[in-house]
Amino acid sequence: MGRSAKVRTNLKSETRSHFPALRAARPAATIPVWWVNTVIGVFLVPVAIIWTQTFFTCFSRATLHYGFWASPQFWFFALGALLWTIAFFGLPRPLLIYVFGHELTHALWVWAMGGRVSKFQVRRDGGHIITDTNNFLVALAPYFFPLYSIFVILVYAGAGLFYDMSRYRELLFALIGATWAFHMSFTLWMIPKGQSDLKTHGTFFSLVVIYMMNLLALTVMLLLASPHTSFRFFEREMIHNASALSRWAAARIRGI
Repeated sequence: MGRSAKVRTNLKSETRSHFPALRAARPAATIPVWWVNTVIGVFLVPVAIIWTQTFFTCFSRATLHYGFWASPQFWFFALGALLWTIAFFGLPRPLLIYVFGHELTHALWVWAMGGRVSKFQVRRDGGHIITDTNNFLVALAPYFFPLYSIFVILVYAGAGLFYDMSRYRELLFALIGATWAFHMSFTLWMIPKGQSDLKTHGTFFSLVVIYMMNLLALTVMLLLASPHTSFRFFEREMIHNASALSRWAAARIRGI
């Protein structure tokens, strides 16, 4: 039987999803989804640790050994991020722009999964969509999918089909830095407000997924921006760090 979900974003604290009652009787005893997700989240923590260590190893290698810190990509990205951070704390926050992007991201992930959005509402103090599809990716997408950064990249790539955009590369990196900082600042600002997007699928699991997906985006940007950091090197470092963590865990277990 079909079902619909109302995914709401409220800047005061809540994002709700609810489903109409189903006619079929529910099982007498079920395991809450958030319990299962919490267990999955625990198993994802070692992966997050290995990935984090690998990212910073690759970043420090590119920065210290190959001078990535002195490249235009790094400095213009950092400049854009810095300017947005100053604006976020020093100027009125563009809440309507954030809410629109938040709800549109929900909707895009619903459509990507073959779902349907029957209502899309945005106000400065919050918004919601009504959809027939809702899972943890749809619920958490606004916290890890930098919509405006993706939009900037697509516009640049689209314009590059008709014009020579190489002269605007520095501007591209600055805009990516600003929009990425926009994404991260609002994400960090919203998470402590008790968002039901996180609670529905288990807060611990949701935070681990959000962290890992944002780390994935940073990894992709590093691999694309730094010519001295290849996917093969990143893969080797991941395997090395996984092996080191396994040896450390085995030693701790034998010592118990």
